[in-house]
Amino acid sequence: MIELRDVCKRLGSRQILDGLSLRVEKGMNYVLMGPSGTGKSVTLRHIIGILKPDSGSVRVDGQEVPTMDREQLMALRRRMGYLFQNGALINWLTVEQNVALPLEEHSSLSRSAIQDRVHEVLRMVALDHAKEQFPPSISGGMKLRAGLARALVTQPEYVLYDEPNAGLDPIISHQIHQLIAEVRDRLGVTGLIVTHSRACATQCGDRIGIIQNGKIEVEGTVAEMVASEHPLAKAFLGGGSD
Repeated sequence: MIELRDVCKRLGSRQILDGLSLRVEKGMNYVLMGPSGTGKSVTLRHIIGILKPDSGSVRVDGQEVPTMDREQLMALRRRMGYLFQNGALINWLTVEQNVALPLEEHSSLSRSAIQDRVHEVLRMVALDHAKEQFPPSISGGMKLRAGLARALVTQPEYVLYDEPNAGLDPIISHQIHQLIAEVRDRLGVTGLIVTHSRACATQCGDRIGIIQNGKIEVEGTVAEMVASEHPLAKAFLGGGSD
């Protein structure tokens, strides 16, 4: 379980988080929405220990992340996958090499075992046919699927998704949403999804929280949030399909 309690964080002169609290139960997808610049990606960085809060608690499975030493942080990150915006692939490595990178850097698996695991996750995201291609030669949707494969290759318990459908057309976005839901349902992975997309939130999420003024202003199940009369819920979830 991921749990943040009363987290505050100032960056420069701006108060980004101001008493943020949220709870992500095991086996669910929690969707974090809100206007640009309100601290959604900053929240993800606290969970993987890149940032430390000025005050408040950030816990993963009961362990306080800000007090972890380097070895503990590395162990935590091995249990987590991170899907960056647009996949964030390395252009001079093939798709297969990009996906293999976390295992090559952070595991003691044999080369054949790494190849088997890489081919398994590439098949899951329907990219086994593109394993020898380089990122500049593949589409945005394929880059994102390759990024998801890289996030899954270490068999994580958690995946953090940062704008998983940014810049994609509705058809490709829907495929990504199906994959994210499948990761939860088939692999039992717990997800925290940052998105502006109503479709992503409603198709992938179990619970939605909307952040404003540095804290969660309104929260509930997908059904509760879609039906909510709260102005923020109506603004982000009140209609349309994007």
